[in-house]
Amino acid sequence: MAKKAKKRKYSKGAAKKVKRAMTKRKAGTLKSGRSGKKVKSRKQAIAIGLSEARKKGAKVPKKKKS
Repeated sequence: MAKKAKKRKYSKGAAKKVKRAMTKRKAGTLKSGRSGKKVKSRKQAIAIGLSEARKKGAKVPKKKKS
């Protein structure tokens, strides 16, 4: 049997946005939206990158509802 082709969950564009956010976080220039506070958390940086990718229309899974 042939193997089923795996689809990407996140597009290359989304990966670029996350990478950019992570680079900015390391440089200390990444700021959060409303408050404008400096982002120190790695998870928060990833969330910001994915959020920007969503706005640009990149392929990113929907946010999980709590």
